[in-house]
Amino acid sequence: MRNFKNILEKGILVLLCLVIFCEKKEENNMTTTPENEIKTFTLTNDNNCSVTITNFGATVMAVKMPDKSGTMGNVTLAYDTPEEYRNGNIFLGANRIAKGKFSLDGQEYSLPTNNGNNHLHGGPQGFYKKVWEVVDYSNEPDNHFVELRYVSQDGEQGYPGKLTVTVKYSLTDKNELVIDYYAVTDKKTIVNLTHHSYFNLKDGGKTTILNHKLKINADNYTPVNSELIPTGKIEPVKGTPMDFTESTAIGKRINDDFPQLKLAGGYDHNWVLNKKENSLALAATVYEPETGRMMEVFTTLPGLQFYSGNFLNGTDVGNQGVKFEYRNALCLEPQFFPDSPNQPNFPSPVLSPGEEYKHKIIYKFSVLK
Repeated sequence: MRNFKNILEKGILVLLCLVIFCEKKEENNMTTTPENEIKTFTLTNDNNCSVTITNFGATVMAVKMPDKSGTMGNVTLAYDTPEEYRNGNIFLGANRIAKGKFSLDGQEYSLPTNNGNNHLHGGPQGFYKKVWEVVDYSNEPDNHFVELRYVSQDGEQGYPGKLTVTVKYSLTDKNELVIDYYAVTDKKTIVNLTHHSYFNLKDGGKTTILNHKLKINADNYTPVNSELIPTGKIEPVKGTPMDFTESTAIGKRINDDFPQLKLAGGYDHNWVLNKKENSLALAATVYEPETGRMMEVFTTLPGLQFYSGNFLNGTDVGNQGVKFEYRNALCLEPQFFPDSPNQPNFPSPVLSPGEEYKHKIIYKFSVLK
């Protein structure tokens, strides 16, 4: 079983990984920021909901939404400061490249292996370790956003091509956190940017997520091997604990004697979404019965990684002294499938010069009373 640090290195493949967190409120509008200067920004909509973002790692930390009584609460795991993300053990990223290798046009590329034999979250110096340039910011009525940019040089962490990545976070008055990713390259490369906040709609991680009810719009998933690398197969969820085509409590079948659950210690798999290529579609819905909070996840990409916090163990302590405990948060990461560069039957994450990588994710929050 993987050690705690490597397990928490879960989730954003920015360059097969993009990490998402947040911090305190930035009072002044900005259009640029000097290199290596860490800034934070809070977007607040007309409903008094807010999202806080830091340019360290292009990270979203706080997402504050009301419950059915109108009480505001943070629905994500969070540290207090960007420095804690720099030094802490909770690396929020998604998925792996087997053996840290892939080939493009007959040339093999080697990436640093930081999760056993495999490459995880873009490497030990992935985008989550970088201070991003602040391109633009507004918290004016009907215009709540921050736009960040990072330029990854050719060969960084082993990836080919100079890649320019932009992420724009917007908060709408419909209580939607909208995330738009864009990337261009000067050499053929692979790109798979996703969002990996740890969500707990009840209390921000103080208690388990096993009573959260989850629905995933997917009839199939990609089974994994003992290293959590996809086998290359696509299998139906019907008749297995992987079936979330109907809203089901996460804890209902998580401990079933099912080989895939045993391998991952719970849910830590990619679902093949029922959607048209490149279309924006509803991927999943999460509902927390006690607070009435509901979150809908929309994406333009074909896959969704669901991780049930199986390896959180209380070692890390976040905002207001909340310990990141076992199964006290979940992740829903829209993406290309894990290890896609090495799986010819999976949708391709290859980006060529002259093309633009685009990916939109929406996390929409509401309340059922």
